[in-house]
Amino acid sequence: MKILVINPGSTSTKVSLFDDEKVVFKKNLFHEAAVLLAFAHVNDQLPFREEVIRTALKDEGVELASVDAFVGRGGSACTQPGGLTVIDRKLYDDTVVGVGGSEHPSKLGVMLAWKLSEEGKKPAFTLNPTNVDEYCELARLTGIKGVYRTGHSHVLNQKAVAEFHATKLGRRYEDCNFIVAHVDGGITVGAHDHGRMVDGNMGADGEGAFTPTRIGSVPVLQLLDYIERHSVGEVRLKCSRAGGFVDLMGTSNADTVHALVDAGDRRATLVWQTMIYQVCKMVGEMSAVLCGKVDAILLTGGFMRFADVIDGVRMRCGFIAPIAVYPGEMEQEAMALPALKALRGEIVPRRYTGKNVWNGFQEVGL
Repeated sequence: MKILVINPGSTSTKVSLFDDEKVVFKKNLFHEAAVLLAFAHVNDQLPFREEVIRTALKDEGVELASVDAFVGRGGSACTQPGGLTVIDRKLYDDTVVGVGGSEHPSKLGVMLAWKLSEEGKKPAFTLNPTNVDEYCELARLTGIKGVYRTGHSHVLNQKAVAEFHATKLGRRYEDCNFIVAHVDGGITVGAHDHGRMVDGNMGADGEGAFTPTRIGSVPVLQLLDYIERHSVGEVRLKCSRAGGFVDLMGTSNADTVHALVDAGDRRATLVWQTMIYQVCKMVGEMSAVLCGKVDAILLTGGFMRFADVIDGVRMRCGFIAPIAVYPGEMEQEAMALPALKALRGEIVPRRYTGKNVWNGFQEVGL
């Protein structure tokens, strides 16, 4: 059975075709920030991303009608438990309007998978979208009543890497404690406590290290001063698509920035090393969440192609736990294989409820 996996990210579109467990093709297509910034809203990127997918299929000589199922990375709907979920009309509609409040390009995975599946009358699924929420109670409360932290992260790849590493250790994911750092176009670091991602930064909401396109955590009063000099719309754009490298270096292309680092450029070096420094601080935070009981720190994402990123984390965080590196990501296989099991009747996928996993601290007046 052929399964098409669609994975839109903040700087790329990954599309892969699997024939049962075999990879037919994998493509990772980079999009410069200027191209995506031409679209006022994430939803407006849909025709552009769809054309990328259709072109990839055409280039590989694959007819859309030959695909048996579609799997899309997701987000922006109500928070969900982990696992494989059927994409139905309700999930599609909630994703389109962003009822979960997060506007990350990953949401386009659900939208594209649904659209293509409707065209071919084939099933569509999503796995561990960015809005999977397994946070512990202490990770949720903020100092503003009614404003809470929820899961918005690279759950898909973080869990895939954690499960893979646990297997390498001869153990179950559910029996291990890991810190997983996904460092790429987006940066998230999560604390995985016996099979649950109990805390982490809300990367799509601008929390944590700055990234190629996001501002990261900024002192609140300074941000308010900045907002007074700019429109809210401008600031929202910087939070998600026009901050980070784009604002500091004029490009979201990490290879371009790193080439300047290699050439000794002072500005590029300061920006690059600060990003690494901030990632290390996040790893340290997650070690405290796990009370220092960490079986391994797992580094993953596209930036693992840069040795200085790995070396920087080893230097500052190597005392916490052993460090293992998984370059790139395991997202495509992670999405394809559960879908294949669902088609074979080996597992039963979840149904989207349209309700958040967690709904506040009303019982204690918070």
